[in-house]
Amino acid sequence: MPSYIHRFASLVSWVISPVVVAPAAYLLVILVGFAEDPLRYYYFLVLFLASTLVPMLLVYGLKKIGRISDYNISFREQRFLPLLVMVAVNALGYEVMMQLDAPRIFTGILLFNAVNTVLILLITLQWKISIHLLMLTSCIALLFIQFGLPVLQLLVLVPLLMWSRIYLKAHTFMQTLIGGVIGFLVMYVELTWWIGL
Repeated sequence: MPSYIHRFASLVSWVISPVVVAPAAYLLVILVGFAEDPLRYYYFLVLFLASTLVPMLLVYGLKKIGRISDYNISFREQRFLPLLVMVAVNALGYEVMMQLDAPRIFTGILLFNAVNTVLILLITLQWKISIHLLMLTSCIALLFIQFGLPVLQLLVLVPLLMWSRIYLKAHTFMQTLIGGVIGFLVMYVELTWWIGL
């Protein structure tokens, strides 16, 4: 029985992971909120490269050369380099979005992904925070800004993901809780301010 629970926890952790959640949220915003914009697929391409493809290739490469021990980068000390690279990737994505004259919500996503990655990087120097929870709740905040109250039903995924990360011994309760709270509040405040400028 425990093996089935472990497999379920692993499945939850992979399905509700940053490389799945972020592009799904971005695609939903683009397809529903910007269906008439002729450049919408270019926006998605930039977001997909910055949020999914580059991080996956980076983690794969670092694992291959032995700089990280596993694909989840379980050890806090091994997170510094990947996070630093992600700051640069999101900053570059922001510049590309600016050149495309993209809607402010898309430039904001990349700008604040870079800013928030610096925040995670600073936290990581002393403590380990759940990036899974931070990304999930950041994306829920994004969808809430775009689509309103019905989106908050997605918050039911938060305790499920918290359980998964704790069960797999990837994080403590406080690491998942703080990641979730920071993810939602910070992204909501940042994007609301940015869009309102």
